[in-house]
Amino acid sequence: MGVMSATLYNATILRLATSIPHQTRLSEPQATVSKRSPICGSRVTVDVVVDETGRVADLGQEVRACALGQAAAALMGEYAIGRSPEQLAAARDALTAFLAGERDDPGDWPGLEIFEPARRHAARHPSIRLAFEAVAEAAAQASAEMVR
Repeated sequence: MGVMSATLYNATILRLATSIPHQTRLSEPQATVSKRSPICGSRVTVDVVVDETGRVADLGQEVRACALGQAAAALMGEYAIGRSPEQLAAARDALTAFLAGERDDPGDWPGLEIFEPARRHAARHPSIRLAFEAVAEAAAQASAEMVR
């Protein structure tokens, strides 16, 4: 491993990549969103069911991504249940701004600071964002359907 690999793929990221929660697709999701990174081919599909308040009640995901994308999916999956579409969108936006260097912290979502070394590697950012983009979009869709 080169210097970049050693800092990008640390033990925490590799551990998270092998422990992604909710890796079973839902049989009857209210919304499903797939996101793909054209740069590396990473792909994440997220299924959600929301409760009557619009918060995520159940989650399923299929993750075909590099270790960074897998680690992000693990952190998303660990803490997404109980979150509102607005909270998920805020987490996505904070992570995006953090990676882009537009803010100094990744927001209040637990664990995202592990992506600090990836900030210097723009080609890695899309894969890291996939799970958060997918869950935010899926929760918004499911909530919008419920209102109708």
